[in-house]
Amino acid sequence: MTAAAVRSLGLRAVDRRPLAIAPYRRLWTASVVCAAGGSFSVVAVPAQLFTVTGSSAAVGLAAGVSFVALVVAALWGGALADVMDRRRLLLAADCGLALTYAGLWIQAALGATSIPVLLVLVACQGLTYGAIMTTMGAVVPRLVPAELLPAANSLGSLVRYAGAICGPVLAGALIPLVGLGPLYLFDAVALTAVVWAVAALPPLPPPPDGARRRNRSVAGQVWAGFGHLAAGRLLVAVLAVDLAAMVFGMPVALFPELARHTYGGPAGGGVELGLLYAAYPAGVCAAGLLSGTFTHARRQGALMAAAAAVWGLTVVVLGLAPHLWAALAALVLGGAANCVLSAFRNAITQAHTDDAMRGRIQGALTVVLIGGPQLANLVHGAAAAAYGPRTVVCAGGLLTTATVAAIAWAAPRLRHYTTGHPAGAGP
Repeated sequence: MTAAAVRSLGLRAVDRRPLAIAPYRRLWTASVVCAAGGSFSVVAVPAQLFTVTGSSAAVGLAAGVSFVALVVAALWGGALADVMDRRRLLLAADCGLALTYAGLWIQAALGATSIPVLLVLVACQGLTYGAIMTTMGAVVPRLVPAELLPAANSLGSLVRYAGAICGPVLAGALIPLVGLGPLYLFDAVALTAVVWAVAALPPLPPPPDGARRRNRSVAGQVWAGFGHLAAGRLLVAVLAVDLAAMVFGMPVALFPELARHTYGGPAGGGVELGLLYAAYPAGVCAAGLLSGTFTHARRQGALMAAAAAVWGLTVVVLGLAPHLWAALAALVLGGAANCVLSAFRNAITQAHTDDAMRGRIQGALTVVLIGGPQLANLVHGAAAAAYGPRTVVCAGGLLTTATVAAIAWAAPRLRHYTTGHPAGAGP
């Protein structure tokens, strides 16, 4: 291989430029530790609930409790992130999550079977995780310059989705060997790496006007964040594109039916179902490993819209795929497109939002990002019962692409947005 080819490959591989910034590098390294050995509770909590109750309804109830807690924490945490030191808020949230994992470990080690106790701990997990998601979205732009935000967000996606693949697999393998208790303990211990990284951050005080708003009610600050979001035509367009991709083009609720009736999987799940679930995050990881191919681009708005349109087309291919391998290929390609979409969505909202509003805007966006897939499950499930899963998947993909095209045509600010657009410089 020639030297030029090696240089070209290096430019296309993972864009590591944000890792040259020491505080971000520590945070990212700690997130790798948590992804590798700190995501076991995603499997352990549902497994324990089902073991104790023998009912999937209890698992669904816990998911509902977690969802409500996440929404409350995202809005509340976003308002707090604009009026107090973000390092202190993030440190408190991470410590709270570590203590929650420790509580889950203690109750499992004691052989507790109390559903109310488990649900309280699930609520604590949702509250702390929602605050972490929102505050991190406001912290990263304070550590990383605007031109490196796509690279920083793609690095974050790479770790998050790698954890989504490895964590459940490792947890499934370890539960028969060590039981549930040690998995919670592993999560708590792994999270100490994040606590260390956050503690090592420099102070991140609120913007100058944040101190003046400290006496306003949290509800008033949250409402102001939604008002700012609604008034910003660029932010509305970004949000609309993302919602179209999530609601119309996220047919995860139909995977069990597709695996069973289209691809011949066994009743109750099997390899086919597991592969369908794993293909999308695998595509995200693949794109993250090649993030240098897109993170240097300046036309971020156009690329975000294009990635969402490509995602819609891959969903159409998924709906038409007669064989499992074709469906998996479509999902892998779609995951790669969504990696590009999410990297530029986060970069645009972070760079375009004034620092005084970042916490509340991130809180509002977190609510949308959490609620979108839930709404997608509801819509796809109801429509598939009437029209069949493959028809609904194809229609959702076409709706995604058509809606994104309409938004891009109606929102020239999105089409022409470049990385040099000043933050907060108008709607």
